[in-house]
Amino acid sequence: MPRKQFDLIVFDWDGTLMDSTATIVKSIQAAAKDLGLPVPTREAAAHVIGLGLHEAMAVAMPGLDARMLGRMVERYRYHYLSKDHELTLFDGVPEMLDELFQQGYFLAVATGKSRVGLNRALNAAKLLSTFHATRCADETFSKPHPAMLQELTRELGQDLKRTVMIGDTTHDLLMAQNAGSSGIAVEYGAHPVSQLAACRPVFSAKTVPELHQWLNENA
Repeated sequence: MPRKQFDLIVFDWDGTLMDSTATIVKSIQAAAKDLGLPVPTREAAAHVIGLGLHEAMAVAMPGLDARMLGRMVERYRYHYLSKDHELTLFDGVPEMLDELFQQGYFLAVATGKSRVGLNRALNAAKLLSTFHATRCADETFSKPHPAMLQELTRELGQDLKRTVMIGDTTHDLLMAQNAGSSGIAVEYGAHPVSQLAACRPVFSAKTVPELHQWLNENA
């Protein structure tokens, strides 16, 4: 089937493919509690999902010095790693990725996770061979800087205008805008639908099956 709009489909990981939003939020809150710091609200903790880890902690916990930020990162990792083996892909994700792969799309991941964290997650989800390229926040600029998409398209020989970024946060959609690519929102992750809509995505999916159907009919 000929591709209509896109050759490269780039996915965010946490909150888009992996059902991890609640675990990340609880890990940030638990880290703050461990250190006797003010505990961020669910909304504040969820807002930083998608950013690189150090940047996320700095935004979630404004005003902390470098030493305390470092301790926040350590405690966050402790809590997250104790739970990450329990995390699963959203229902319908493996089937969607397999079909897109079989149809010949280039598939990639652009994530705020570290390289070690993403590789561990990809291995656990048995998706190491599904993606043609991946970029992590500890390898380049963090979202919403366009570098991840620019580097992925260069690596795969693709055109930014025929690339779409799919994510659950405004960081993802603003990165797509900054790169001159299209953006698709998913409404089941970290950021409120009203914030996603303000970024003017080409589509906003309430569920993975809805996203899958839209890509089949329009991508």
